[in-house]
Amino acid sequence: MARFLREHPKVGKVFWCGFEDHPNHDIAKKQMRGFGGMISFTLKDDSMEAALKVLSGTHLFSLAESLGGVESLIGHPASMTHASIPREERLKNGLTDSLIRLSVGIEDVADLIDDLKKPSADWIVASICLLLAHYTYMPPVQ
Repeated sequence: MARFLREHPKVGKVFWCGFEDHPNHDIAKKQMRGFGGMISFTLKDDSMEAALKVLSGTHLFSLAESLGGVESLIGHPASMTHASIPREERLKNGLTDSLIRLSVGIEDVADLIDDLKKPSADWIVASICLLLAHYTYMPPVQ
C-alpha cells in the first residue's frame, strides 16, 4: 500500500516507518515485523478539496477519527481530529490540508489499492455532508 502511494502521480509525500528513508526506520525495524499498517500521505494538490475527493471516493475504507480496529480506516486530520487548531498553527507543525491517514486493516491489499484508485460520485455527497457536520457550530451546553 505504501509503495503504491509513493508511486502515485497525485501523491506528494508518504509517511511510513517501513521506508528506509523514514527518520524512525531503524527503531521500527528493531521493534516491529512488517512495519505495521499506519500510513499517512499528502497530495501534490495540497488543498482541502483534493483531500475530500480522496476521502469521498473510497468504498472499503471507513471514514473515522479513531484508527484502531481490524477494518481499514481513512481519516483527514485537518477537518476531523485537528479541526479546532487554527490552519496556520497546523501548517507550522506539518499538518497540511491534504494530509490523509490510513489504518490498513485485514482486507486484501489489492482491493484497498483499487478502492483508492477510483472516486465515486455518490460517496462524494455523503462524505461532504459528514465533513460539513464537523464545521457546524454547536453552542456549549449551559
